[in-house]
Amino acid sequence: MLSLSLMAGTAHALGVQQIGNFDEPIYLTSDPGNPERLFIVERQGTILLLENGQLQPFADIRSAVSCCEGERGLLSIALAPDFDSSGRFYLYYTGKVEPGEIHVAEMVASGNSAPFSSLRDVITPIPHPEETNHDGGQLQFGPEGALFFGTGDGGGGNDQHHNAQNPNSELGKLLRIVPTPGFLVPNPTVWSLGLRNPFRFSFDRLTGDLWIGDVGQAEREEVDFAAAPGLGQGANYGWNCMEGSLPGPPPPDEDPQCAENTGKFVPPVFEYRHSRVGSTGAKACAIIGGYVARGPGMGELYGRYIYGDLCEGDIRSFSPAAPATTDRSEGVHIGNLNSFGQDSCGRLYAISGSGPIYRLVGPEAGSCTPAPPPPAASPSFVGIRAVNRKVRRHRRGLITAWVTPCPGRRGDPVTLWRGRRKLGTRYLDRACSAHFRPRIDRRSSFRVTVKGDSDYLAAISRKVTVKPVRPHKVRRPKAPV
Repeated sequence: MLSLSLMAGTAHALGVQQIGNFDEPIYLTSDPGNPERLFIVERQGTILLLENGQLQPFADIRSAVSCCEGERGLLSIALAPDFDSSGRFYLYYTGKVEPGEIHVAEMVASGNSAPFSSLRDVITPIPHPEETNHDGGQLQFGPEGALFFGTGDGGGGNDQHHNAQNPNSELGKLLRIVPTPGFLVPNPTVWSLGLRNPFRFSFDRLTGDLWIGDVGQAEREEVDFAAAPGLGQGANYGWNCMEGSLPGPPPPDEDPQCAENTGKFVPPVFEYRHSRVGSTGAKACAIIGGYVARGPGMGELYGRYIYGDLCEGDIRSFSPAAPATTDRSEGVHIGNLNSFGQDSCGRLYAISGSGPIYRLVGPEAGSCTPAPPPPAASPSFVGIRAVNRKVRRHRRGLITAWVTPCPGRRGDPVTLWRGRRKLGTRYLDRACSAHFRPRIDRRSSFRVTVKGDSDYLAAISRKVTVKPVRPHKVRRPKAPV
């Protein structure tokens, strides 16, 4: 099971060590406090724990997972930053109800295993009924402690269901929640939109910057970037109006959202054509997003973004400062490359869907130091309520926001938004509430937000919609003639 044979790399000195052979492995991560405890995700719904050379079952949710038609299955997990004390971890999988609906769920480990009885959804499952591809699949805790996950556009070609540009759809998006034990988040925050299939994304463990590998259609594969601390909140990456830097497939008159958003799309920082050929002669077809190399012993590879392609199978990298001019092959080929993984000291792994998993090895020796835990900020919740959902046109409605937990939040700013437009900021009173009186000229949906600090995480409310109504005209009886 544990072959440690070193395979030579190029002059850049990237090598690999095989750590095992598994049944359709698709993701790998580690204990946040112990990088030697590796968790291997198998697509059919099992999770294995590899520790000190010993492999043992950790969790089995096969009875809940729809697999393996198309791209469905258990696609990734994310261990909570406080996993060593809470045992909590999160799973991204396609379910059996439709089948194919997307679940983000929680389990709680007891020792070296997690019982199936602890599995519960933390969001309302996202319908994905039409196609078996473009499921997304990545879970990652961001540098501010919130949980991010990426969904595909619903599958098929050309985003035929018009999800990626639709702000009311949860498909084709990067979504964000602040998970709270025992609490279902019915409406995850739409963090970014215009994505086709962000199968793998990651945060730079040094800078906190966000890197997204978004799978293209017929022409281009792309890498999208968002710097910390903003992390691309509200960004529109263009699909299906754009495919990389090229115009997208739909004619503008068939998708008015493309015309409305022209000039607002965030372009990729890197892209490549499907005509690119790998070391085995195979053409590129689907990007496998990776990580910025921050692990020990990486030498000249330190700080470069490591990625690959499903069909090419070559491990490649580029410098974030100049992606297009520094992109290169590292001379290592992984057949059926399905994913990359990273442990808690920054070492990187390449996962082949055919079974083997490899640790990427640099040219130098280095000690493994786990990442420091994120700030111990507490989750916060912000609610919103409209006193009246219908208001006479051109009059002002009354919207109230409240924040929990309340202690220590008095005087904190709360911001009201209509769509992406910031309408104003108020400050929490003694009851931890704030009041707004926006003018209602048209049907409008509002949200409120509170910023994070060293004590509390940022929070975004659900939407509340207020409609204008015309005043009722009283008809007077006509006088007799």
